Amino acid sequence: MRKEKTTVQSIADSLGLSRNTVSKALNGNESLPVETRNKVLKRAIELNYKQFAYVDMDSVLTKKTGNIALLTSSIPTNSHFGASLLSGLEKRVSSEGYNLSFHIVRETEIESLLLPNNFDRNKVDAIICIELFDPKYSQFIDQLGIPAIFIDGPADMMYTDIHSDVILMENEHSTFVMTKKLIDKGLHNQLGFIGDYNHCKSFNERWAGFNRALVSSLLQVNLSYCIVDEDRFICDVKWLEKRLEEMKPLPTAFICANDFIAINVMKILKSKHVQIPEDITICGFDDSPESEIVEPHLTTVHIFRDEMGIIAAELLLSRIHDPYKPPQVIHVKTTPIFRNTTNVSH
Repeated sequence: MRKEKTTVQSIADSLGLSRNTVSKALNGNESLPVETRNKVLKRAIELNYKQFAYVDMDSVLTKKTGNIALLTSSIPTNSHFGASLLSGLEKRVSSEGYNLSFHIVRETEIESLLLPNNFDRNKVDAIICIELFDPKYSQFIDQLGIPAIFIDGPADMMYTDIHSDVILMENEHSTFVMTKKLIDKGLHNQLGFIGDYNHCKSFNERWAGFNRALVSSLLQVNLSYCIVDEDRFICDVKWLEKRLEEMKPLPTAFICANDFIAINVMKILKSKHVQIPEDITICGFDDSPESEIVEPHLTTVHIFRDEMGIIAAELLLSRIHDPYKPPQVIHVKTTPIFRNTTNVSH
């Protein structure tokens, strides 16, 4: 029996649309909604209609535009790892037809569990959170029912209790390796940590790596060599200088929670005529541009920033397409880099 020829009318009948609407869709008329046009093109391909008989479906279907909202308490600066990460992320989501809108979450909104004024939840397909470390606010975002991904998060974030995806750089093992290497070389058994381990999950994991290195070497953590006060204090150079002046004696090495802290520590100690690395070893984390400019060059941990942004984008796009798959927690590999602030070669 001869197969019936596919016509514009037969496509229209199969979809319950008018012949005129189907004709417009097949001719690329932009006055039709994207959803309607895609529906017609998909059916034309399925029914092997004329020029669509050998066409790949993905090549003709118009991608739906959407909006991904980035929520942050502060836009990352160029030296912050998040700036490069967001560049990679934005390129990837825009290639899929999504716009990335930025929303600053103010302290009052965090305290009141409110969304920013310019945030319209009815027009948001997904959320990215960066530099948002308040536990209650993170839980608030997690329970909105909108696909979300946290890039880093609160220090006490319990992965089992959230429904969103989480992506971090690998923090604990790199800090462990860096600290352990200093100990194993026989150069250091008096080590201190500088950073608020309650500030965020990344700092918390770096503190855990530091502790694990000492414990595995049968050394005790000496809190008199550590500065683990609130991050807002540690970021104050004058406050930090006072704390370092009070620390007598100094340890033989400082492991700092990030490069920003490490470089400030270096500047303070150098102003006191402390020689680096002859008198004290300094290590940071982030491999910021400044880490290669400061003298001596800073031992640190390299983060694959752009790649993290692309991985975060892929994770979020996958979540949009399949909201019910199990949440994922991803740690992206990092690499310790030994430079001149330590007497250890890689």
